[in-house]
Amino acid sequence: MEEISLKNYAYIGDAVWELKIRSKTIYQTNNPRNLHKLTTEKVKASYQAECLHKLEPVLTEEEADIARRGRNLPIPVGRRQIQTEYRQATAFETLIGWWHIHDTERLEEIYNFLNL
Repeated sequence: MEEISLKNYAYIGDAVWELKIRSKTIYQTNNPRNLHKLTTEKVKASYQAECLHKLEPVLTEEEADIARRGRNLPIPVGRRQIQTEYRQATAFETLIGWWHIHDTERLEEIYNFLNL
């Protein structure tokens, strides 16, 4: 199998996470404004950073290494004011992408762990 870069895991992880959240929020309201609010609350960097913090005790050594490496990816200049939070969110998205590609069963376990 061709190797995928950590940036690309984060890229697909961002999309997978947003789709998961949207798939949950569509059952919570029919109001477009409320739907947007519910979704953005869970796809923003601070929420993803919080999710990573909750997951840290249950990560395998390999998963913790992927998160650490994802956290160290270069970040966009515009995000530097919230650098720590953004790095945590990128690490979280990297893990989501990695699980999506390599271990969907583990990804489902993670969703359950996060009550999704």
